[in-house]
Amino acid sequence: MIVPGNLFILYAPSGAGKSSLINALLNQDNQASSRAMQVSVSHTTRDIRPGENNGEHYHFVSISEFKKQISNNAFYEYAEVFGNYYGTSEAAIDTQLAQGIDVFLDIDWQGAQQVRMKKPSVTTIFISPPSKEELERRLTGRGQDSAEIIASRMAQSQAECSHYNESDYIIVNDNFDQALLDLTTIVNNQRLKCRQQSIAQQELFSKLLNNEVSQ
Repeated sequence: MIVPGNLFILYAPSGAGKSSLINALLNQDNQASSRAMQVSVSHTTRDIRPGENNGEHYHFVSISEFKKQISNNAFYEYAEVFGNYYGTSEAAIDTQLAQGIDVFLDIDWQGAQQVRMKKPSVTTIFISPPSKEELERRLTGRGQDSAEIIASRMAQSQAECSHYNESDYIIVNDNFDQALLDLTTIVNNQRLKCRQQSIAQQELFSKLLNNEVSQ
C-alpha cells in the first residue's frame, strides 16, 4: 500500500533563503531516500520566457482557460499579479500526494491561507531572516536593484513577516546548514507521524498483533 505524501508550504520574505533551502532539501533527500519529493509546478497566464519549458517551470495556459478553471474551483490557491494569473492545481497536487510524493508549495502567506482553508492537514513553514538589518543587506547585496526597489521589497518583506504566527513551524535562516537541518527534521517528523507509519508499517503491526506462535 502506498503511503500518501505530505503537503508542505514554505513562505518567507524575499531574501530569507527559502528557494535555496527547498533546492538543497530536495537534492539531499532524493539522493538518500526512496521517497520522492518535489516542488509543485504552478499554472500561469504570463508569457513563457527564454529557457523555460512548459510543465517544468510552469504550466502555461491562456487567461480564458485559467478563468474556466477558477469557475470549476480547480485551484487550491490562485492570485492575479500585475495582470497575470498564478495558481496551484488541486487535482495535480492530490495526484502527486496519492502517489506517495511529498509536495512543496513555494507561495506567499495569502496563498497559504487559501490552501489551509481547503486542506487543513497542510504543514506550513515560515522561513525568517535573522534580523531586519541582515534582510536588507541580502537584498542590497544583489547589486541589481535601485534604492527605491529595495525599499519597496523591504516593505513587502515586513508585510510577509507579519504573518509568521500563522505557520506551524518557524525556521530562522541565520546559518544555512542549521536551517537545512531544521527543515529536514520537520519533514521527517511529518513522515513519522502515526497516520503515516500505520500505513507504511502495516505488515509489521499485523505480525506484532498476531497471537499465533511462530514455529
